[in-house]
Amino acid sequence: MGRLAGKVILITGGASGQGKACAELFAQEGAQLILTDIQETVLAETVQALNDRYGDCCIGEKLDVASEEDWKRASTKGKEVFGIIDGLINSAGITGNEHHDISKISTEEWQQVFDVNALGNFLGIKHVTPIMAETGGGSIVNISSIAAMHTSLGLSAYGASKGATRVLTKGAAVTLGKQRIRVNSIHPGVIKTPMSQPLMENEMLRNRFLSRIPLGDFGDPLDIAYAALFLASDEAKFITGAEIVIDGGQTVS
Repeated sequence: MGRLAGKVILITGGASGQGKACAELFAQEGAQLILTDIQETVLAETVQALNDRYGDCCIGEKLDVASEEDWKRASTKGKEVFGIIDGLINSAGITGNEHHDISKISTEEWQQVFDVNALGNFLGIKHVTPIMAETGGGSIVNISSIAAMHTSLGLSAYGASKGATRVLTKGAAVTLGKQRIRVNSIHPGVIKTPMSQPLMENEMLRNRFLSRIPLGDFGDPLDIAYAALFLASDEAKFITGAEIVIDGGQTVS
């Protein structure tokens, strides 16, 4: 029996990258999934592939995480199809445009990053937790970043939004504990996903980052997915408000 057998989990950004890696591992471990993404075509392909491989284990729902109406629809649909929602993985995120001078960031750019990375997580918690509470609790995992813990040149909006997610996680853990809803965050370093592709293709930047990682390599999406699997499972039933750093040692070097 899989580690998530009998659980229903909603994953944002599930069509590709980190969200897709979580979806594949969770399906393998017996979960039923509500996969959401703004990329409808890619989402449909991912859902079809998972259902072909693991049986009818998941549904796909278009979701702009910054839209409250989208959240209402996706969470309601998940409950209608599966009856419950046990877990939420807030994986969707964007870096925004890189500006080494913070004064060059437009208000619109700043707001867009916060809408996806911070507001999106709040809306997910707001609309999924009432469903979790009906059946005695659940687990929420927010994918933050090591950028929430230290400065990242050119990523001020990204770091600030991930810092907001870090503190939101702890506040939600305290608020929701009495309902047996656990809330934890994962803080990845550089992971080999489409989001980090520009860095991977820039040899100078790539070597600069590698020199700061004691383990000498970038992470794989599965490195994050396995941590999310643990936090979503009953193995982590007494863990809430925690933050797990997965960066090959970068933040301590």
